[in-house]
Amino acid sequence: MARRDVLRATGAAVLAASVFPMHWVAAAEKKKQKVLYFSRSAGFEHEAVKLKNGQPSISDRILTELGKRHGFEVLCTKDGRVFDGDLDQYDAIAFYTSGDLTKPDKANTPPMSPEGKEKLLRTIAAGKGFVGFHAATDSFHSKGARDQNQTEVDPYIAMIGGEFIVHGEQQDATIRVASPDFPGVKQFGEAQKLKEEWYTLKNFAKDLHVILIEDNEGMKGDCYQRPPFPATWARIHRKGRVFYTSFGHRDDIWTNPRVQDIMAGGLAWAMGNVKVDITPNIDRVTPKASELRY
Repeated sequence: MARRDVLRATGAAVLAASVFPMHWVAAAEKKKQKVLYFSRSAGFEHEAVKLKNGQPSISDRILTELGKRHGFEVLCTKDGRVFDGDLDQYDAIAFYTSGDLTKPDKANTPPMSPEGKEKLLRTIAAGKGFVGFHAATDSFHSKGARDQNQTEVDPYIAMIGGEFIVHGEQQDATIRVASPDFPGVKQFGEAQKLKEEWYTLKNFAKDLHVILIEDNEGMKGDCYQRPPFPATWARIHRKGRVFYTSFGHRDDIWTNPRVQDIMAGGLAWAMGNVKVDITPNIDRVTPKASELRY
């Protein structure tokens, strides 16, 4: 199988000129870093990852342009066979995925093999950076009833640090900063009110360093009637750096410079370009995060 059939390096100048100049942290070494961006949808396929008329998705374009601006390469694919290949060449692996990625999908893209899933998890545990966007927590669901009393959490969910439950209608929510020193966060301010498809989440890892908090006060929908909980976080998975943000459904979220700064900061941290204190703070900043009231 030809490399070009597995990976698509895409690009378009879609970022505002003001994005990232002060918030990207490059590697100390002068080598060109590489990110694998995997966007296969075995469940619901979001518009942000759809190929339209053979053209790259908005998330493909923005992440690729980010790389062009800052000297790293982004390889975009929906082909699960990539995980049977050489993962050592990548400095980080990024997911915007849904469903059981070892199963068929409607687009007939090649699934990840069970062995490929295990290889991914071993690679991250051994020290590879991982970045998850939006529906990455809606992948490889835990077994059993979908409530807070899971008896068996999927190892992928354990790695990423949280699991999607459901979302309501798109609406404004207040996103508060819990970790202002994390790269890319300072320009966000103390809080922002943004419109998005807001996820509700569960099965949070106990060692999360919460970066952004979803505050549901005043929101419509039963699923949002719960205490504030993590929306963006970082954690160490054995030796690997894991960053996740629930941002990423809407096009105007992808083109929002303050959100892009946070995405860039997460990539820089996951690739090991910057050191920052990520002491677990979930019990302090979102002490009732696991309380579900519906």
